[in-house]
Amino acid sequence: MLNSQKIGNELYQNLGKLFYAVAMADKAIRPIEVQRLKEAINDKWLDVDEVEDEFGEDAAYQIEIVFDWLQDEERDGQFYFDEFKEFFEEHKDRIPPKMITLIWQTAEAIAASFAGKNKSELIILAKLKLFLKSIQ
Repeated sequence: MLNSQKIGNELYQNLGKLFYAVAMADKAIRPIEVQRLKEAINDKWLDVDEVEDEFGEDAAYQIEIVFDWLQDEERDGQFYFDEFKEFFEEHKDRIPPKMITLIWQTAEAIAASFAGKNKSELIILAKLKLFLKSIQ
């Protein structure tokens, strides 16, 4: 799967950027979106691989750590979506199809968590879907 711990940690950090971009698509992050992300991490992401961070914790927690940190930055989500895409383009040969499916499911769950998907969220989901298809 992932060839190194460093790449694995960067992968999860970039997923935090992506999920922040999805939640921030409508210019506001709601508590239910954060809750859906945490549920996805605990229910699905912790079992993806054996990659650990520098503290010996499952690297999937990097998703949540970066997401939380970006909330304090209050920067436009498109910037982080572009960073996610750049990283994944560079490392697409290391991303298994199972993970791509999980990325989509998590993004969709975040977008749908507050009163369904709005126009801004539908746009970022469409961009994500096209991108994920392009790297498969």
